[in-house]
Amino acid sequence: MYAALIQHAKRHQQVLRFLVAGGLAFAVNIVSLYALTDFLHIHYLVSTVLAFLIAFNVSFILQKFWTFRDHSKDNVHVQLQLYLGMQLINLGLNATLMYIFVEYLHIWYVLSQTIIALMLAVAAFLINKAYIFKPRGM
Repeated sequence: MYAALIQHAKRHQQVLRFLVAGGLAFAVNIVSLYALTDFLHIHYLVSTVLAFLIAFNVSFILQKFWTFRDHSKDNVHVQLQLYLGMQLINLGLNATLMYIFVEYLHIWYVLSQTIIALMLAVAAFLINKAYIFKPRGM
């Protein structure tokens, strides 16, 4: 059974790396969001944007170099622009959903961010794999 679990993990190691990298970026996002909102008393919507900007850097580096094992520097400027575009769309969705979840559904902002991040993660993985960090020449 242990061998089967290891074999299964090897088959899905890119997804696992994506989840770990995304989890680390998410942790940076949540810690930043919480610190900015509760300690610095910045409005949660402004904090959401600032936390996004902080976590974006962590996310891009981990996804490019670790998850998708793309060590090429040739297309990094294009990838960065595409990744930023995708993340800005996610940011717009994130902020809109945060507003709806907090103001209308009365869900705690940290739980709201958790739910939203999980929803957006699936689409982000597929876009990253198929377009942004797709190996070139294949």
